[in-house]
Amino acid sequence: MLADFLTLINRYIAMKTAQEFRAGSVMSLQGQPWIVLKAEFNKSGRNASVMKMKLKNLLTGATQEPVFKADDKFDQVILERRQVTYSYFQDPLYVFMDEEYNPVEVEKENLGDVLNFIEDGMTDVCEATFYEGKAISVELPTTIVRTVSYTEPAVRGDTSGKVMKLAKLNNGYELSVAAFVEIGDAIEIDTRTGEFKGRAKN
Repeated sequence: MLADFLTLINRYIAMKTAQEFRAGSVMSLQGQPWIVLKAEFNKSGRNASVMKMKLKNLLTGATQEPVFKADDKFDQVILERRQVTYSYFQDPLYVFMDEEYNPVEVEKENLGDVLNFIEDGMTDVCEATFYEGKAISVELPTTIVRTVSYTEPAVRGDTSGKVMKLAKLNNGYELSVAAFVEIGDAIEIDTRTGEFKGRAKN
């Protein structure tokens, strides 16, 4: 049965470099499908660029944290994807709704860094990935907007965006923002890196 499944998915794979894989992507390693829980790009000095990853085997549940060269190539497994929006948390599952209002349940450990930006009332259209009918990951849009619930007072006169400080979002997650950001500001965040991009445009 496993052999038949692997033969089937091999018809729907595409080669990608390690640098192109994001959380939620599925890669084929040694003939088995692994979902990317975290993907971190690193480049230091003369060393080659590398990708530090956290992977979970979709067949066995095993995890590993390999480091690949950024230009190493792997087969990407193409699985069913569906647009969903976050609805509510029912311990231990996060429940999303698809376009036909069917509930889609996702385990906390399969959300990875997406958890940092989930909050009640969010309206972002996300993309869920399914394996054998089960949602195994959710991917946020590349850019999202969140409101700052707390940060230290803004530094007057500094509009360069180079001086950073910590800010807390409504769900309690903290990230670095520009010194001019104030409580109540809506900010744009790059979900690929988790970094502050700027104040949200009206």
